[in-house]
Amino acid sequence: MPDEYFDVVDENDVVIDRQLRSEVHRLGLRHRAVHILVFNERGELFLQQRSLSKDTCPGLWDSSSSGHVDSGESYAAAAVRELGEELGLIPSTPLEPLFDLPASVATGMEFCRVYRVTDSGPFVLQASEVRGGGWFFQWQIDAWLARQPEDFASGFRAVWAQLNR
Repeated sequence: MPDEYFDVVDENDVVIDRQLRSEVHRLGLRHRAVHILVFNERGELFLQQRSLSKDTCPGLWDSSSSGHVDSGESYAAAAVRELGEELGLIPSTPLEPLFDLPASVATGMEFCRVYRVTDSGPFVLQASEVRGGGWFFQWQIDAWLARQPEDFASGFRAVWAQLNR
């Protein structure tokens, strides 16, 4: 993965430093990320399977799109950028902010802002980021998570648990 700069944040999500991605991950520093949940008109959620070349959670199933917030970038800008990079999606409607998750081991020490958008695709999956994907109803995801939680990235499991509270 390219070594880019991330904002390092304190326990209140306030920027305190700027470090290279490799150092942020090596040292387990708090930083920022976004997750975008893309639903279609039928209420199905698009899940992506992460590329096998990813440095974290390769090959696992994850939110429709997700990624780090670059240094100096807003959560909202990162969400739109990630949709374009991973799915080739330029949303026709504004993203709806759903909730924030605090930085924790489950999120990889990332403060996560979660967004929702409705779009039925088709998507152009970026092979370096996404191995594949599919549409699933909530009950299908619930059953799959209950049966094989290890198939999913830990960040997605945290997002899904909060979404279903």
